[in-house]
Amino acid sequence: MNRIFSGIKPTGLLHIGNYFGAIKQWVDLAKESSQSVFCIVDLHAITVPEEPSELAHNTLSIAAWYLAAGIDPDKSIVFVQSTRPEHSELAWILNCQTKMGELSRMTQFKDKMSGGSAEAAGVGLFDYPVLMAADILLYNTDKVPVGQDQKQHVELTRDLAIRFNNKFGETFVIPEPVITKTGARIMGLDNPLKKMSKTAVTPLNYIALTDDEDSIREKLKKAVTDSGAEIKAVPGKPALTNLLNIFSEVSGKTVVEIEEQFEHSGYGEFKSSLAEAIIEYLKPVRKRYDDLISDHEELKKILKRGSDKAAPIAEKTLKQVKEKIGLGI
Repeated sequence: MNRIFSGIKPTGLLHIGNYFGAIKQWVDLAKESSQSVFCIVDLHAITVPEEPSELAHNTLSIAAWYLAAGIDPDKSIVFVQSTRPEHSELAWILNCQTKMGELSRMTQFKDKMSGGSAEAAGVGLFDYPVLMAADILLYNTDKVPVGQDQKQHVELTRDLAIRFNNKFGETFVIPEPVITKTGARIMGLDNPLKKMSKTAVTPLNYIALTDDEDSIREKLKKAVTDSGAEIKAVPGKPALTNLLNIFSEVSGKTVVEIEEQFEHSGYGEFKSSLAEAIIEYLKPVRKRYDDLISDHEELKKILKRGSDKAAPIAEKTLKQVKEKIGLGI
């Protein structure tokens, strides 16, 4: 078995960084794996306050984007995390095998707490990596496609699996992180030193998949650039490097080819051409998304079928775990 697992939180608006850094690459990985499991991780979403109606809408929206991008629910398992109670139950069992020191060293938690008090944070936010470990281990996952910022969480997952196996006998598959390539490092349009974020303070940070054409043009027009006039992806030009990487994703051309194309152009012409390339690239995906999101009931049926397919795998793993530790008599 060569099974992959990954998921996205239904928070905020999906942007092109999510699309190129995750979903698009999942489609390619699914073709190479014997089975793929793609989850909408709504339990992770509630580690911070969420408006209930927005959470419900965003959950269906993420599902629609998965399918619009090309994930086939007949060949992959696509479901909502909270519909499988095994995730929460295994997370609690793994909590009892996890050290406080391990979680306190998680860099994502530290980043989210920068400038704030960790004592005021919810326990769920601190414990997020253990639930992620449960998500992965439930499905005997071989490979986990993640961005570099999530690699530490997969490493914790591996540590917990090895610890459990050593203590209770062979139970979990030890997963391997698959670090996604260029798209995983698409940076903010307003700050090329930080990743594009769907929860950014300003919408000028990202290009949402749902942005209309005029919004895309306006955001590219206002995107920060570097000093000088040369359109090159070189050290010292993080903004141009980021825009060139985006152009490469949507055009299928190499960065070098794009540099040559705009060798005698200014930033304005370059950014205008990039905006039009993004618009054209997103058109067919947006059309499929609009068709899918218009039928909530059909989306719910697809997700229910996915949950039903996930059930026997999750139930079997949890049963084995409980038997190993003396539960479930």
